[in-house]
Amino acid sequence: MAWGRKVSGGILAVAGYMLSPLSWWNDLFVNVPLALGFAWVVSLFYRPAFEGSLIVGYWLTNVLGFVLMHKGAQTMLSEKRKYSRRDLLRDVGISLLYTALIVGLLKTGVLKPVGSYFKHDPARQHQLR
Repeated sequence: MAWGRKVSGGILAVAGYMLSPLSWWNDLFVNVPLALGFAWVVSLFYRPAFEGSLIVGYWLTNVLGFVLMHKGAQTMLSEKRKYSRRDLLRDVGISLLYTALIVGLLKTGVLKPVGSYFKHDPARQHQLR
């Protein structure tokens, strides 16, 4: 049974690491697409909520990553250590830094609702001729 616990804990920890801000190098391939998909779904129902839901979705992926990492490591090591206030503050601080990056991408227009990428702009069409 210990082997199964270590494998399942390892899988949880790896999934958590991939979602957490600790793996910043893959954020554009994992967290941002998940958050963007979340924001697209929300904006289908209420378009003005796109920016807020992108940030909320990004936060959710990061927080979920930390929680999965913590639970995975806890399962692997079988230690019953609780998630401390210090752990939470560290996780929130890191998430705030990455959220600032996402807000910057929103404000510069890099990230926007999916329909906005495909809108016909006559002024731009004229420039291309």
